[in-house]
Amino acid sequence: PLLYNLAELQNDCSKYFKISPDETLRIVQELYEKKMTTYPRTDARVLSTAVAKEIHKNIGGLRSYALATPFAKEVLEQGTYKNIAKTRYVNDKQITDHYAIIPTGQGLNNLAGLAPTAAKVYEVIVRRFLSIFYPPAVYQKFSLTVKVKEENFFASFKVLVQEGYLKVANVPSGKKEEDAKNAEEKTDDIQCDAAFLACLQKLKKGAILPVDGYEIKEGETSPPKRYNSGTMILAMENAGQLIEDEELRVQIKGSGIGTSATRAEILKKLVNIKYISLNKKTQVITPTQLGEMIYEVVNASIRALLNPELTASWEKGLNYVAEGSITSREYMDKLEHFIRVKVSGVLQVNYQAALRSRYDSIAGNYRKGGK
Repeated sequence: PLLYNLAELQNDCSKYFKISPDETLRIVQELYEKKMTTYPRTDARVLSTAVAKEIHKNIGGLRSYALATPFAKEVLEQGTYKNIAKTRYVNDKQITDHYAIIPTGQGLNNLAGLAPTAAKVYEVIVRRFLSIFYPPAVYQKFSLTVKVKEENFFASFKVLVQEGYLKVANVPSGKKEEDAKNAEEKTDDIQCDAAFLACLQKLKKGAILPVDGYEIKEGETSPPKRYNSGTMILAMENAGQLIEDEELRVQIKGSGIGTSATRAEILKKLVNIKYISLNKKTQVITPTQLGEMIYEVVNASIRALLNPELTASWEKGLNYVAEGSITSREYMDKLEHFIRVKVSGVLQVNYQAALRSRYDSIAGNYRKGGK
């Protein structure tokens, strides 16, 4: 996977340690102030060429970090860091203000004073950083087609052949990180053991196999999982993917809803003003009755406020100002005109009947015994 930016780190910490994005930001800010990691409020997931030239210093410092000692030594001895500038992990064009979050290799004297969760967050950052100096994990995949009369049945299996970066990317929860960001989609491949693998390797085209029996598995499709605090941060970061207009989608790329510095605070505020509810144990986010009604009010009155295209169009206007295509006064005039027109529309229309109907529908979900 690429290196961590703040959003990716917040998502993983929510998944592994069940902590909120706000708490992750507080921890990584502490690590930064103790000079253990680089600047946390970043959207970039790559390094600059300037940093790549000095990256051996970061790796060298990690030899004093017990959990990373064997990996740091191996990287330095094999020299796998030397060509990192030619890989996808270094790209100056993808960096605006700050590069990805990586360990500095310094400040390790502060480790003993870290809270347990902060120490785990630091470990996650270190493991992700060192993994980029290792080769990819390699799987051997088998696809099996079995024909019974006129019906074809398909199955696929995979087995890990070369561990590659997975040996360093082991996260504190004890589970090995999948190459999640390169192949997020879940597959139907079945992990198989050595004995079953040996059976698969003996199969040849046209072989006749005995059938012990047939079984039909019944199941139900379930709705998508609710957002948790981590996946919500990623959804905010990638809000532009919801925009159909290609030009506007390009415009919002890299900005989304909020910034790396503000997204956690936005979620925290929504919880504090009781528009959403956050389960501290699972980090799952659900709307409140008040939050649903606020949505309905805005949807009925100024629907544009719910669409990322609005953010994208304003970003586009700011770019025009930066380029000199329009003046800042022209931009502000358009913005003020939008506000006046929308507020005027709200004042002239009565939405009470429609909103009452929506309230009655929503309220049933929040009565005692409701879902």
